Amino acid sequence: MEFTDLKAQYAALKTSIDLRIQRVLEHGQYILGPEVRELEEALAKFTGSRHCITVASGTEALLIALMALDLKPGDEVITTPFTFAATAEMIVLAGGRPVFADIEPDTCNIDASRIEALLTPRTRALMPVSLYGQVADMDEMTAIAARHGLAVIEDAAQSFGALYKGRRSGALSTFGATSFFPSKPLGCYGDGGALFTDDDRLAQAAREIRVHGQSGRYLHTRVGVGGRLDTLQAAVLLAKLERFDWELERRAAIGARYERLLAGVAGGTVVERVAVRPDRNSVWAQYTVKLADRTAVQAALQAAGVPSAVHYPKPLHRQPAYARFAGADPCPVSEREALRVLSLPMSADLTEADQDRVVRALAAAVQATGTPGTPGTPAAAPAATAA
Repeated sequence: MEFTDLKAQYAALKTSIDLRIQRVLEHGQYILGPEVRELEEALAKFTGSRHCITVASGTEALLIALMALDLKPGDEVITTPFTFAATAEMIVLAGGRPVFADIEPDTCNIDASRIEALLTPRTRALMPVSLYGQVADMDEMTAIAARHGLAVIEDAAQSFGALYKGRRSGALSTFGATSFFPSKPLGCYGDGGALFTDDDRLAQAAREIRVHGQSGRYLHTRVGVGGRLDTLQAAVLLAKLERFDWELERRAAIGARYERLLAGVAGGTVVERVAVRPDRNSVWAQYTVKLADRTAVQAALQAAGVPSAVHYPKPLHRQPAYARFAGADPCPVSEREALRVLSLPMSADLTEADQDRVVRALAAAVQATGTPGTPGTPAAAPAATAA
């Protein structure tokens, strides 16, 4: 069993993927070839955004967004500590200072009600993360931003395709930034990402920044980076888009089935799951449960041949590289949930038989370790699924 079954996905799309790649090999335009523009048009239409700017990775998308907004040294960006390091990493690399706001205990997304207490004259932007495939409370955050003259960057690395009040993730704020890391809901065969915006000026800035700040060949009008999505990855993504709507339906069905199966396991013991708000859905980038003794449960799953991963075992304000940014919000919810969360196998090609096997193994492990209660010791996330 695979944690994310990319092999089955490739088998289903082999003809289309191979043909798309072959076309690139034949025309030889490996950088900003015609597939890149075709992909950007398709993604903009899918999200409902005016502009899509493809980039080299989801991480690069965050950096380019901050650079396009002209973040200055010492400017503050409010974000969540319960995320992959890239979120805060790009704020720091752009010269800014991450300010951490704690999360909601049920969704594990940033708690919008904690944001205004953290605002200072140096606050420049908000960077919520749409974690596990579910969009954060974007309307509340864009309202805060409007009151205080701030930009909002949605870190949508895990939520591409998700709906929030009828609108697509990525098209909900100043910038939306997503990732096409292979295990993401829409993934390529390497690194890749995209930015979405309705602002013509910011879109132009992002396009220039991704090609070393060039507004024309060898005319550098701003400081930039080498941040382009290569044409081969665009070709893979175009092929995968052909069945993406079906994959979103499958993810929804598999997530709903997990919900039903886990509502009562191990003699009636309910396994707590990450909640999904009624005004939005989740694309289940990860299907995540919360456990008292995660270490023992994860070990039991491994012994049963069931893969799992921890997203994320230590919040950023407790990481050595970012501990100096721990601030006014002590983020106790993030610290508690980091001890409890465990992600189960999830992909559009997960079979019911494998899903049943996962649930049986989890039920046996929960029953053996007792009813959920006080969190146990955090386990390390497997390196291959940590992003």
